[in-house]
Amino acid sequence: MRPAARSGRRVKVGLTITKVLQNRCGGLEHVAHMRCSVPPPGKSSAQHLVVLIHTLIAALVTFAAVSSASSAPAQNAACPHKDALGTSRILEVDATTFPRVGLKSFPQTLPLNDKEVVLTFDDGPSPSTTPRVLQASAQECAHATFFLIGRSASEHPDLVKRIAAEGHTIGHHTWSHPSLKRIAPGVAVAQIDRGIAADEKALHGIATTMPSTPFFRFPGFESTPALLDLLQSRGIVVFGADFWASDWREMTPKQELDLLIKRLTVARKGIILLHDTKARTAAMLPAFLSYLRENDYHLVQVVPKGGQKEPVVDMTRAP
Repeated sequence: MRPAARSGRRVKVGLTITKVLQNRCGGLEHVAHMRCSVPPPGKSSAQHLVVLIHTLIAALVTFAAVSSASSAPAQNAACPHKDALGTSRILEVDATTFPRVGLKSFPQTLPLNDKEVVLTFDDGPSPSTTPRVLQASAQECAHATFFLIGRSASEHPDLVKRIAAEGHTIGHHTWSHPSLKRIAPGVAVAQIDRGIAADEKALHGIATTMPSTPFFRFPGFESTPALLDLLQSRGIVVFGADFWASDWREMTPKQELDLLIKRLTVARKGIILLHDTKARTAAMLPAFLSYLRENDYHLVQVVPKGGQKEPVVDMTRAP
């Protein structure tokens, strides 16, 4: 089964348990304060505990029966396009081993082999261009990481769900894309948290600052030592890049393709930064994926170590 399918099942299990406890305890705030541990009138603590355990078991058994049937096609699914680029391997990443990656900003990057690349897209989702990027990726069975702007995610939740449903990894890129080193530290933290919460709300229906995929990229790569330390303490990997297509500049899709191939030829491997909000990038992408396939490059998808985490409401941090 693909990691996306496995992580989707974990998310659904977490949501199932949360809903069961909400129903049993009378609200999530009661769960957080363990008020559901108090037995109702007429029941002993032991009887109450047995009821809670049975309720959870029943919910999990029901979920397992439905999930196993619905996920069977995903387990056996293969790329329907003959000779497509595909995704050669999955690389699990965590903040303990790789707190910050990308040689443009940091001294280390991901442990990629020669001619292995990681595709990343910033600033989406955009209804005018992101679907074109997804279509090109699907044609080659290629999986990337999308670092989302929270405000855009909140405006286009269906597109966020589509990105995840098609097997891509979702990371975070603040609420509105300011330079975090040029604003007050408290405002910068609020930008990070609000962006994460908006992405999680769009994806899972729960506004939480504890990301199910703990990946973050600073807008413009403009970080501060304090913010880097804060993100590492929260178990969030900070992504830079090893090279990019400079697609924020005015150029034709052909010029962007040529520039990207030139930089790839020099680097030979690495984390590539693109923007799914740029029409020129959406137009260039099919040709670039074809180039990777025809020249024996291999696509690596990054995922959180241990799979995607279940969405959990952080009761100590306001979204």
